[in-house]
Parts: sequence; C-alpha cells; structure tokens
Amino acid sequence: MLSSLKERFSDQCDRIRDRMPTSGMGKAFLGVGAFYLVFSAGIGWYWSQEPEAFSVREHVQTQAELNAHKPDTIGYATTTTMIRLAETLLDKPGGYLSNDRFPPGVWLDNIPSWEFGVLVQLRDLSRALRKDISRSQSQSTEDKDLTVLEPQFHFDSNSWILPSSEGEYRQGIKALISYRARLSDDNQSDAQFYARSDNLRNWLMDVETRLGSLSQRLSASVGQARLNVDLAGDPSAQQSTHAPGMQEVKTPWSEIDDVFYESRGTAWALIHILKAVEMDFKKVLEDKNALVSLSQIIRELEATQDTLWSPMILNGSGFGMFANHSLVMASYISRANAAIIDLRELLSRG
Repeated sequence: MLSSLKERFSDQCDRIRDRMPTSGMGKAFLGVGAFYLVFSAGIGWYWSQEPEAFSVREHVQTQAELNAHKPDTIGYATTTTMIRLAETLLDKPGGYLSNDRFPPGVWLDNIPSWEFGVLVQLRDLSRALRKDISRSQSQSTEDKDLTVLEPQFHFDSNSWILPSSEGEYRQGIKALISYRARLSDDNQSDAQFYARSDNLRNWLMDVETRLGSLSQRLSASVGQARLNVDLAGDPSAQQSTHAPGMQEVKTPWSEIDDVFYESRGTAWALIHILKAVEMDFKKVLEDKNALVSLSQIIRELEATQDTLWSPMILNGSGFGMFANHSLVMASYISRANAAIIDLRELLSRG
C-alpha cells in the first residue's frame, strides 16, 4: 500500500516537472510572476494597517500655529478634525483603496470597509454643518463653501476615473479649508459655527441611527429571529407594503468582516469628532453638566480600537467555544449608542 502511494506521488511530480517551462524565457516569466505575487502580498499587508489615532487638541494647536489662526475660534476644532480625517482617507499608506482596480488594492476589502465607515461620518457631519450648525435660523442662507463641501463628500465612493473619488473629495477638503479660514478671520462675518445645544442634538441623532444600524448588523452575524416592531407605539401608523411579523436575519459569512471593519472605521472617526465637539461645544456641555457623559461615549468607542490579535474575524456562536468578534464589537457600539441617547435627552432639558 505504501509503495503504491509512493509510486503515484512520484508520477504526479514527474508530470508537473514535464509541464514546467524549460526555456530561459519561461523560467524568467514564472520567476517574475512569483515575485510579483509575493511583493503584492507584502504591500497588501502593509496597506491593511489601520491608521493610528491622533491627539485632536495637539493637532488643532499645530494647525492654528501653521496657518496663523486662532485655535479657540468656535468651530475651529471640528473643522480641523474633519480635514485631518478626510486627508487620512486619501493619504494613508496605499492611499484611498475603495476604488482600486489593480492588485493588491483590488484584493483588499477590510480597509475599504474601514474607509466607508469614516466617510459616512464625514458625510453626516458635513450635512449637519450645511443644514444646521452654520445657520442661525431656518430662513438664513447657506454657507457658500459648505454648499460645495456636502455634495463633494457624498460623491460615489467607488468611482475610479473621470472623475475619481479622490479628486472629488479633495475638492471638498479645499472647501472645508476655505470655510475654516473664514471662520478665523475677524474681518469676515459671513462664515459662522453656532455651538448651540439644538445643533448638537440634531447631529447626535444622526450618529444614534448610524450606530443603531451597525449594532443590528453586527448582532446578525450569528443569525436571529426578530419581531417586526416597525409600527410599535402608534395604533394609527401605516406602512407602504406588508411585512412579516417575524423574520430570520443573518449576515452572510462573506460580509461579516466588512461590517466589522466598517464599524471600526465609524468608531475611529467618531472618537476624534467627539473630542473636537468637546472643545467647540464646551460651554453648552458644561451648562448641561454633560461633559462626563460625552467622555463616557468616547471611552466606549475607544474600546472598539483595541488590537485584534486574530488573523481573521471569527464568527463563533454567542456562547460557543470560539470567539465572535462581531458580537464583542456590537456590545461596545450598543453601549455607546445608549450613552448618546442619554446625552441627547440631557441636552434637551432646559
């Protein structure tokens, strides 16, 4: 039996050897191909490293000194942080990968999902700036730079060329830099950032819905039966089409790591934005005694950035032998979301 297996193995080796190119050109081609694959794998690993967190306060101070701006200008911390987040998307190792069409970028999906999480937060905040924060009341006019900023950040995230996503986002960054410069200019009064509790509540409502959605998608990694509560609490409410009273919800196994890294990117962006909000809305938060509540939200989100020691996102059952990284992430996201709900309630009190 053993000798028969040895003969079969030897025959297979001979066949493979016979099929290999014997010419110098063929061997060179194989060598170049093998080197390219190994090189691409190494570059792909390097590009897949998530950017490190940065000190918002130190970065704001540095940018103010470089641009001869006043760092204590209301809105300066938030706009400066937005600029840094957008530039990180475009200038980190490998650049912006979501629209790559060639190796190794086309093989990667974790970092593009992370990028999308950051991009969504930039989109939501740019909309809040244009719609609420830069306007004193509903009849006031929109800021000229923010009318450029919002649509630029909402451009298709997967466009490769003509135009590219990177080019459109850089136009948005330029508009945001212009808005920040006008905020810091005492000789101009047409650019404003109104740090009011109602503006902060409106933006936090968007954050709340984003985190709530991510929490549900993360929890669906193991699959669960969910009751339909779409119309709960309103006996006269109606919806367009009929929906079943119960449905099985489960994230496809191929998308589990995508949802996980989108959540990591979302949390990474929110940590920095909330630290900037703490600076710009400090008086509002102090008046509501809400600084500690904001700090707790940041702490919950920072826990999502702990080092992932596993080479892949594990999807064990809830109480099984193996870890389920999605459920751990869902726990932190849900707790942050609950704290945001409490903060919004606190800000709404007189």
